[in-house]
Amino acid sequence: MADEKKPEQVTKTPEPTASPEAAAAPLTQPQTGEQKPPANKVVEAKEAAEPAKPIAHVLLFGKYDASVVTISDPGMARYINITPISVPHTGGRHTAKAFGKTKMSIVERLINNMMRTEDFTGKKMGSYMAVENAFATIHAKTGQNPLQVLVDALINTAPREEVTRLRYGGISVPKAVDVAPARRVDLALRYVCRATLESSHGSKTPIDECLANQLLLAAKNDMNSSAVAKKEEIERVSSSAR
Repeated sequence: MADEKKPEQVTKTPEPTASPEAAAAPLTQPQTGEQKPPANKVVEAKEAAEPAKPIAHVLLFGKYDASVVTISDPGMARYINITPISVPHTGGRHTAKAFGKTKMSIVERLINNMMRTEDFTGKKMGSYMAVENAFATIHAKTGQNPLQVLVDALINTAPREEVTRLRYGGISVPKAVDVAPARRVDLALRYVCRATLESSHGSKTPIDECLANQLLLAAKNDMNSSAVAKKEEIERVSSSAR
């Protein structure tokens, strides 16, 4: 029949075929961004690039190095704290702990012991300035480290034995006993500070110069120092009570 339509022939386009080289190549995922190295490797690289910075020494009052100070008495070495500290003021953080004062700088303990009589009671800043000026005087006179002079003075003024009283019935008998190292440090600080205040009483010499003179005399174990004379007197009395 003439009016019948012939079916349309659909021609298909040939699909592209991959080349043998592309087929052999491994499949790769598309990159969304630049790959970053691990964080630990970045830190290690920075540390290796930056040179190590030297640790600065902490100087007492910004002037004196405490790391070169030596303590010749092994018994007192545990209780004389010479840890480097710039400003010897802890605000009493160790007062509530037993033997907490052993963690306090020996310079701060000297400052606290200087707060005696009506001139320095409760006036820590005045005592602080007196000790700082005394250290400057010692350094100007001798050229030595004032902290080393202080340590030597405490060792020379610390008594090794003292007298206590034992009661037998109604009789009190004096008996010589050894002094604990912690008490030796306490007594040495007390003797030095009392000798300083006694020498400045009724004198025109400033308190800082009196303290410097007492520390220098005690460091030399000179009997002209009241602190050394007090220590010798206590040991003489205790030797007779053995």
